[in-house]
Amino acid sequence: MPRWSIRPFRTHQDYRACIALQEATWGAGFSERVPMALMIVSQRLGGVAAGAFDDDGSLAGFIFGLSGIENGTPVHWSDMLAVRSDCRGRGLGIRLKSYQRDAVLEKGIRRMYWTFDPLESRNAYINLARLGIVAREYVENMYGRTDSPLHRGIGTDRFVALWQLDARRVERRLAEEESPPALDDLAEVPRVLDGAPGPSSGWPEPETRDTPRADEVMAAIPSDIQALKSASPELAARWRAATRSVLRSYLSDGYEVCELIRGARVSHYLLRRIEKTRA
Repeated sequence: MPRWSIRPFRTHQDYRACIALQEATWGAGFSERVPMALMIVSQRLGGVAAGAFDDDGSLAGFIFGLSGIENGTPVHWSDMLAVRSDCRGRGLGIRLKSYQRDAVLEKGIRRMYWTFDPLESRNAYINLARLGIVAREYVENMYGRTDSPLHRGIGTDRFVALWQLDARRVERRLAEEESPPALDDLAEVPRVLDGAPGPSSGWPEPETRDTPRADEVMAAIPSDIQALKSASPELAARWRAATRSVLRSYLSDGYEVCELIRGARVSHYLLRRIEKTRA
């Protein structure tokens, strides 16, 4: 296990390294980057601006978020997380989120939000399966047009992640005591959006199904939206339109997204009625 040291940013050198990592992740000159001044102020007001450092002091990843009040309750918004390319896939993102969780729990905050793209299956799996979030909000084109190549072609639709920091589900997922169900265990759950074989491209086509609204339903997404975007931007745009329509409809009707079950070509979100979840 790599021995990264996670701590708040302290020096101008720390902040400059964070800005450089933002540009390495989202593109040179990325207009949405978080500036040094905001990171400094955030720490004074209960926010988190921290990095994971290698033994030689180089920045391997960072986490940034702001704290505030929502309807009279203190909450934290996790605005940005990035991990250096050579450190990805080694659990550092989860360690940074765990550090952030501990930091805001110490301040008496029990609820955290952030956003993620519903079509990015890797991020969705980490958020739902490993961290234990749920999603109850879908926002169309939340950030408008950006100059990041990661967003090009399909806009910036987002789920709003809800991380209930002291929930038992979250504790079990972080401790790896609980895993998502297998796809075979959900064979009887209606598919309201699935992937149909494509006529020629080899990529699955979105197929919406008109089914009665059950307590649980499943909705498919491509398992690798960036590869699909490169191969067929038009098909990627059709997936965006189909998932936007289905997911917005169900979330506005009292469902939450609670799992992502991964597959080779398509992955599936599991949605449940919130009333059933609370019961």
